Amino acid sequence: MREIVFDTETTGVNPATGDRMVEIGCVELVNRCETGRSFHAYFNPCRSMPSEAEAVHGLSTIFLSDKPLFADRCEELLDFIGDAPLIAHNASFDFGFLNAELAQCGRDPVCLSRMICTLMMARSKHPGAKHSLDALCTRFGVDRSARVKHGALLDAQLLAQVYVELTGGRQIGLSLMADALATTGLVAEEVRPAQRPVRPARPHVASVEELARHAQFVAALKEPLWLQLQPADPRAAH
Repeated sequence: MREIVFDTETTGVNPATGDRMVEIGCVELVNRCETGRSFHAYFNPCRSMPSEAEAVHGLSTIFLSDKPLFADRCEELLDFIGDAPLIAHNASFDFGFLNAELAQCGRDPVCLSRMICTLMMARSKHPGAKHSLDALCTRFGVDRSARVKHGALLDAQLLAQVYVELTGGRQIGLSLMADALATTGLVAEEVRPAQRPVRPARPHVASVEELARHAQFVAALKEPLWLQLQPADPRAAH
């Protein structure tokens, strides 16, 4: 199954009031495994960058001034995401900006039925806990040391690892191997239990020679402990 994990950076929080998407990062998963394929782009929003937003992602008006418009890379983005489910953290936010940019290009919106929200998944699985991306990385042991500021591609890569943990963890690969073998009809030799040679049971009864040596050893003992504990009258033991 192919899925796309993505994240966006924007000039603000509301596309209805003129805020624009300035960065998108997408990571491809197939059967919950990263394939190494990704899509990443910066966009010129054709407006200034508010200082509050720049403090979050570090993308300035000057940096974005020579970047392409969203419309210039729209087709490339749509080709990459295809018809796969789209996974995002607080997905309604990212879908809102993505569909707003598509609308400005005269393109159809991405259907919300394709939306998978890891924030909602985390709230369902861990109620009462912190559910930010940083908190989930800490919970699942995902290295986020490179995340000094928000960045769409880096955040999508981190979220892909978090999503795998939220949907069963890395051990999901064990079942994928079984599925793959069942699909191909092959059974790898190394998967079968090792065939060990059958050996006859070892004898555990002492030989005549061993019994003789033991009797000789016992006869040489001086005042063995078990004789001191033996009652004078054997009937006293009953």
